[in-house]
Amino acid sequence: MISEEEKEELKTELAKLEDEISTLRQVLAAKEKHLVEIKQKLGISLMNELKQNFSKSWHDMQTTSAYKKTHETLSHAGQKATAAISNVGTAISKKFGDMSYSIRHSISMPAMRNSPTFKSFEEKVETTVTSLKTKVGGTSHTGGSFEEVLSSTAHASAQSSLAVTRLPESEEELQC
Repeated sequence: MISEEEKEELKTELAKLEDEISTLRQVLAAKEKHLVEIKQKLGISLMNELKQNFSKSWHDMQTTSAYKKTHETLSHAGQKATAAISNVGTAISKKFGDMSYSIRHSISMPAMRNSPTFKSFEEKVETTVTSLKTKVGGTSHTGGSFEEVLSSTAHASAQSSLAVTRLPESEEELQC
């Protein structure tokens, strides 16, 4: 039990602490107001402060071990994906190279067209062409066989190789 005298001392101390807290709050409010005035004079806006806080937070996050481990893992995964895609590209190039070699070295076009590699390629191209025609043109048009696509591509290629670019012959033509 607390004596009456101790109770009075504690009540006095409590009142004194409450007055100090009130005074400190008033001082803090005055200092915050002064801070806002200084920032306004210096042209420091809330947006600038947010940018600075974000930059500092981003920097702090990048220095954490979790971020570093995640960065390393994703970088390693990206390198593996790049290598895998490169291997696929190499395999496709090799297949095309094999087909080109076959065409140049004694395999007739009908024999090549019956090869499993060409059949697979032909089916994929026909599927892709049909899909594109459906998506772009609305409906699939008849007469869009693989042979026609090859023929039109060869024709377009021949046309572009026949086109001649005329070079300027005089200084006057160069200046125009």
